[in-house]
Amino acid sequence: MSNIYRLIIYLPLFMLGCAPNVIDENKVIQKIESLDMTIFSKSGDKIYSITSPNSSYDNIELEFDLKNPIINILNGEETKYIISSEESTLSDNNKLLKLKGNVKLKTLKKDGDILYADSFIWNIEKTNYLLEGNIRFENQNIILNSGKAILGSDNIIEFFNPVKYIIKDENNENKYEINSENAYYDLSTESVSFNAKDKRVRSIIYF
Repeated sequence: MSNIYRLIIYLPLFMLGCAPNVIDENKVIQKIESLDMTIFSKSGDKIYSITSPNSSYDNIELEFDLKNPIINILNGEETKYIISSEESTLSDNNKLLKLKGNVKLKTLKKDGDILYADSFIWNIEKTNYLLEGNIRFENQNIILNSGKAILGSDNIIEFFNPVKYIIKDENNENKYEINSENAYYDLSTESVSFNAKDKRVRSIIYF
């Protein structure tokens, strides 16, 4: 059985589908079947949407617990990134989104940029996405590996030291592999740059 509720927690507003509640003293865990939720800004713009086949809402912690979520980060009516993971929490009035377990972030570009990580954290009041643990970025031209990365609103991914990168050849096979300090990949220009700590060593590769 599935009903529709409107759950108002200041701003932003959202709609979701709910199943019967489980009550423990003053705590209510609201089980949600086939959650489909869109988060809006105060001005009414769509920020992101979430779907999850199995989730729950804690009325004391004001937190969603989502299993196998798929998140669409939106730019107006268009999807900018699609993110999936094994589990996720949504808290702080829907402003803090955390994903963990086989996190996979995809762009909608034809070449298919994919960013893998163990965890993903996004505070929607900030414009950066933090990814940690076994970072791997891959497309048809390059593979970048590190332990931490930040994806900014400028479509630039910063990979933190140490960084290992692999350039592919025309047959999509590994051509050569190099280790470096911080690296930056620009999703818009499809270029990667490398900076050393002393700032005297810097290189840019365009694909």
